[in-house]
Amino acid sequence: MELTINYVMSQVFTILTYVLLAITYYAKNRKTVLVISFLSIIANAVAYILLNAYTGLAMCVVALIRNIYFMVDEQKNGKNDEIKKKDIVALIIIYGMIAISTVFTYEGFLSLLSVFATMLYTYSVWQKKTLVYKLCGIPVGVLWILYNLYVKSVFGVILEAILLVSSMIGFGIERKGMKKEVT
Repeated sequence: MELTINYVMSQVFTILTYVLLAITYYAKNRKTVLVISFLSIIANAVAYILLNAYTGLAMCVVALIRNIYFMVDEQKNGKNDEIKKKDIVALIIIYGMIAISTVFTYEGFLSLLSVFATMLYTYSVWQKKTLVYKLCGIPVGVLWILYNLYVKSVFGVILEAILLVSSMIGFGIERKGMKKEVT
């Protein structure tokens, strides 16, 4: 790993990515998660461009499309925790976009870590419950740590580990709050 201007800038955008993502694990509603996540994805895409990590970049493009769809759907149809047929169709289409973009950017088995992370993250925001989002953040975090090791993003590994802890804390806080509501 050479300390070029591209590499240093990739790490700056990586830091921005993870600061924004960490904030999402403390969000109280899905819309806030999607908006902040949208900004984070843009920063992440720039970092992956600078790292020449094209599968990760492709997953960012799919994630942007996914978040735009989810935000428009929620704005048009209101907040609804019920999963309908159109939601299932949207998930299938998004997974199809992930598969197609993977075919064009496949860089070896380890590049698939970003694909699996994107698929699981997509499910976590698709299902509309923040508790599940925070729980899914745990395996998503592990997958992104491994992918960042693969693309040699030092700050990606460090900050994803911090984000993983944030996800665990956010999950614990929400579970604790749910238990208090029951009693």
